[in-house]
Amino acid sequence: MLTITLVILIPFIATIFVPLIHKMLNRIHIGWIVLVVPAVLFIALLRLIPFVAEGGVKEHTFEWIPSYNINFTTYLDGLSMIFGLLITGIGSLVILYSIYYLSEKESLRHFYIYLLMFMGSMLGVVFSDNILVIYVFWEMTSIASFLLIAFWYHRKQSRYGAQKSLLITVLGGFAMFISFIMLYHMTGTFSVHEIMSYGSTISEHSLFIPAMLLLLLGAFTKSAQFPFYIWLPDAMEAPTPVSAYLHSATMVKAGIYIVARFTPIFGGGEIWFWFVGGIGIITMAWGSLFAVRQTDLKALLAYSTVSQLGMIMAMLGFGSIAYHLGYSTESVIYTQAVFAALFHLVNHATFKCALFMIVGIIDLRLGTRDIRRLGGLMSIMPVSFTVAMIGSFSMAGLPPFNGFLSKEMFFTSLLNIAELDIFSLDTWGTLIPVVAWSASVFTFVYCLIIVFKTFFGKYKGETYDRKLFDAPAGMLISPIILGCLIIFTFFFPNMLGYNLIFPAIVDVFPSFNLEPTAFSILAWHGWNTELWMTIGIVLLGSVLYLTFRHWKVIYRLFPEHLSFDTLYNHTLFGLEKGSAWFTRKYMTGYLRDYLVYIYLFIVIVTGGILFYVGAFTWNVEGDSPVTTYEWIFVIVIAIAAFAILFAKSRITAILLNSVIGFSVAFFFVLFRAPDLALTQTIIETVTTVLFMLCFYFLPEWKKEETPKRTKLFHMIISVSVGLLFIAIGLSVNSGDLSASISSFFEGAYELAGAKNIVNAILGDFRAFDTMLEVVVLFIAGIGVYSVIKLGKRKGADTIEED
Repeated sequence: MLTITLVILIPFIATIFVPLIHKMLNRIHIGWIVLVVPAVLFIALLRLIPFVAEGGVKEHTFEWIPSYNINFTTYLDGLSMIFGLLITGIGSLVILYSIYYLSEKESLRHFYIYLLMFMGSMLGVVFSDNILVIYVFWEMTSIASFLLIAFWYHRKQSRYGAQKSLLITVLGGFAMFISFIMLYHMTGTFSVHEIMSYGSTISEHSLFIPAMLLLLLGAFTKSAQFPFYIWLPDAMEAPTPVSAYLHSATMVKAGIYIVARFTPIFGGGEIWFWFVGGIGIITMAWGSLFAVRQTDLKALLAYSTVSQLGMIMAMLGFGSIAYHLGYSTESVIYTQAVFAALFHLVNHATFKCALFMIVGIIDLRLGTRDIRRLGGLMSIMPVSFTVAMIGSFSMAGLPPFNGFLSKEMFFTSLLNIAELDIFSLDTWGTLIPVVAWSASVFTFVYCLIIVFKTFFGKYKGETYDRKLFDAPAGMLISPIILGCLIIFTFFFPNMLGYNLIFPAIVDVFPSFNLEPTAFSILAWHGWNTELWMTIGIVLLGSVLYLTFRHWKVIYRLFPEHLSFDTLYNHTLFGLEKGSAWFTRKYMTGYLRDYLVYIYLFIVIVTGGILFYVGAFTWNVEGDSPVTTYEWIFVIVIAIAAFAILFAKSRITAILLNSVIGFSVAFFFVLFRAPDLALTQTIIETVTTVLFMLCFYFLPEWKKEETPKRTKLFHMIISVSVGLLFIAIGLSVNSGDLSASISSFFEGAYELAGAKNIVNAILGDFRAFDTMLEVVVLFIAGIGVYSVIKLGKRKGADTIEED
């Protein structure tokens, strides 16, 4: 039995062997080998369903950075099981589909490496218990997604979409990281389940609300919620297998997982209820409204994904009200919103992935996804039409498809919640089901567009430059399997509900005593309000579809120059322009300017912090007195350093600099360190000779006239740096932060046979360090010898240009 840790690591390990296997195999598509990885993991997780359905959990801890309490802890429960099965199950079908979709001429090894890396990262997100480990995998999903979206990097739009998704999701990830740090500050633990144990005790903390909002910012950016949805339509430039996997079934569900996982921590409050539920319902309406206007099938599916994700997010947010009400037999009804969210999560993965695959087949066969050029494909591509119809009508919420069941549960939950008189629901509660119903009407409209505009109507074969036929059998296997699951789930929903959804709902409400019978899924509830809402959707949606050309002018109310995409583009352009201007200002090409930046930073930041914390304290009472000879050499060094500023030639500057170095050597003599004095003398002699040798070949030194104001500014910086380091030196000398290490070397004679402790340190205690220093000097010596021996080649100044 595979451990959950191995389930996460196996995709990463497989990436190592993909290039090797791809090179060895000439006649076999590498995808067949890669397919084994998700298939094995999916089967391994399937075998654990009975264990999880009975309430079992699997936990394993691998110590990573134990000193900071950062461990690689994996945790398998009902909630993570759903996502794990989607990641591996849909991943298997997508890889099977990609074998027939991608040409052998493509860089397949790169594609499958990126795909496996993404798969492992997503598994790491859902199976990790340590919030910092979750963050690491979270950002890895963004990186892998960037690589997959930009797979066809020769296309400008692919690069643009990849950059856009990376910037938005990574910035959201940074916000979530700050939230995790806040949670650690409040609880003292990185474990998600240990944080849950604090319950309501952290809700009074001053960081509770900021941590909540930052966490939701990360979740919203990843799950394409309003207004961060703008990256998802542009990500459709990726190959269709990527769109089917990342942007319908897995990556965009990562934010859903985070919200569901952290509901026990943050759920129950009014802010969580309205922020999650409100943003979700707005996203649902906005996405469905703009999906109708799209003329590209993948763009339409992208906006429909935004809408469906908003629907799931809304159910998670509104269902969290059960935490506020507390557990009772009456409040269980409100947890059904979260149950419906998780149920629709699975349903959405099946019908949306199938639709993406069919759109990929159409694009591959016809060379276009433009709805205006499509029509009459039902007789030419009957299998694709059948799967597309099943997926579209499931997304529209019609029977006998699984989307109908979760949509009816969605309506039921909203109607129940709207009747409450808390959280201002007595004022705004009625608006929630109205907005959801209106969004569902537009959902029905774009589902009709997918089916009727593409497969019905007049055949436009004259617009295609290729012979049309349906996809090969191998390419249709994956969408057919998904289509069968859509219908199977409708007739046997409780197999999924009792074994997968209910264990997950228990993990979202761990303090509730829930019973499976309270979450039975039924296809028929009688002639209730929800059914009449569905009938109204069908009637009004059909009318809107038939009259679309008359009312589509409403989209003119949303000018392109005022869109969120335009705001993103202008912001990015402004940042690029501003950074270019700023770079030109400080990258002057003069070394003295760069030194000014460095020294200013040291003085202002380092000095400011040390002054602020009160680190500048010194006591010279116990120091040794300064002798006459020491004063002499201090004055000599000061005079030589000051005189360098007024040197008229390089030779003079070099000699004055050597005076400083040799004076330091005399200091070592005064301090009774002859070995250090000898070393200093040798190094100073060598560097002085090297300076003279190098400067001999340089052109004549002409000092530039520097303005007096600049000279004064440089002098202030120089004096400030000098005073700062004097203060630091005196403070360090006066401090007693740790015990002296001199006692460790008291046994130098017995340990190393050396009467000189300095020699013992250099030759024995730091032998490797000394050896490497000798190697460095040896390399420098070879360089000096080469310069002297070779000399200046004739004609070296002449450079031939092509």
